[in-house]
Amino acid sequence: MDPQRRVIEDGSVAIEGGRIVAVGPADEVAAAHPHATKRIDARHKAILPGLIDGHTHAGHAMIRTAGAGDTKAWYDTVHDIYNHGSGPEFWRLEAAMAATERLRFGTTTATALLGGGDSAMRCDDLRFVDAHCQSVAEVGIREIVVVGHPRGPYPADYSIWEGETRHRKAVPFETFRDVCAAAVDKWHGAVDGRVRIALLSPVHHDAAPQDNVAEHWAQTREMRELSRSKGVMWHQDGHRRGSIAWLQRETGALGEDAWLSHCIDITEEEMRLLAETGTRVAHNASAAFSIRGRCPAPELIDMGVLVMLSTDATAPDRSADQFRNMWQCMHYHRRHFRDDKVMPVGKVLEMVTIDAAKALHLDHEIGSLEVGKKADVITVDLFKPHMMPLHMPVHRVVCFAQGSDVSEVLVDGKLLVENGEVLSIDWRAMLRDVQVEADAAIRRTGRDAAFHTLPPNFWRHTHY
Repeated sequence: MDPQRRVIEDGSVAIEGGRIVAVGPADEVAAAHPHATKRIDARHKAILPGLIDGHTHAGHAMIRTAGAGDTKAWYDTVHDIYNHGSGPEFWRLEAAMAATERLRFGTTTATALLGGGDSAMRCDDLRFVDAHCQSVAEVGIREIVVVGHPRGPYPADYSIWEGETRHRKAVPFETFRDVCAAAVDKWHGAVDGRVRIALLSPVHHDAAPQDNVAEHWAQTREMRELSRSKGVMWHQDGHRRGSIAWLQRETGALGEDAWLSHCIDITEEEMRLLAETGTRVAHNASAAFSIRGRCPAPELIDMGVLVMLSTDATAPDRSADQFRNMWQCMHYHRRHFRDDKVMPVGKVLEMVTIDAAKALHLDHEIGSLEVGKKADVITVDLFKPHMMPLHMPVHRVVCFAQGSDVSEVLVDGKLLVENGEVLSIDWRAMLRDVQVEADAAIRRTGRDAAFHTLPPNFWRHTHY
């Protein structure tokens, strides 16, 4: 993913002090570094920059498949468990599991909203932010944690569990704002720069409640100004036709330090606004929003908009596997245009590496294998029946690889996955704790049916 997009047939990478110090033919790099203390044998493997996921949600790894395909049941479960069934331990364990899943699949950098959608943000107490960030630091992944306020009206109804004791509270907007500001002060740039903070406000569109419009825009302007004064990026989740133009008219919030997710069925005016302001886009080809409408990602890219590929997290029915997501992105747009030349293999690989790094203002550090950059590096095992023979490796990686083919993962030059085994934490013990905590959250909220009941028409029908 360097400026020349080189593919070195028999290549090697040298790392020192957490940074890349050489990239080139294996014989030359080895000869120049005869005293390396560790060598990773990457024969029959592709060496790539770590993958980047531009939009995910914390919490979602705990509630995969909730609602069994019933969208309302899914959203109700998100709201109840996140806002009323969880304590800091829930968010600590979920962050550990999600980070481990991403790491295992070769994603070394992700953005994660601390909650679901924009109505269940768990930013009412700094302890939730701390729990998440501490887990991210322990696993070793790089992450932009997105904190923000939920959609009104206020005060918002929240509960916090400490052990099996529930404390219910009414939370004003000012509490969310102050927690977000404290999160920036405490965590932005922490853990050797691997943890960063961005701010969020909910999207307003025609389907949103209309009785608090003035309050909504005032809060959005306040949070956007806070992001600018703190020097951090700003994010919104769930844009669709008309909402981007409305946002810009009311707040002037667009800019190179902002990125928006989904952006389905947007107008030509809105596409121009994104291009003219330099606003970035996270395209979630596998998300439910991409079923309800289409993000014009190829058209935006042609207009000069930085578009990165994102998984939208792992629930209700998705995966953190960016290889799966790349394949889906290609076919999603090819079907729309009825043209198999749309979204070439090389373009989608850029969208999860160098383009995503540029979109998040991280391309001076990561996104490509270049001398001087931080050593976020993965290897993909090509010596497998579904990958062989060893021809056209870029196509093999994008079209045929899956997350489980990732063999080694390094972040900041530290080996975190070796031969497919995560080294940084005892993930088996963590998963046992995850099961206990997930069961507790379900029990607290009475949401057992969302996880154990199949909907009508599940079998022998083409529609629920």
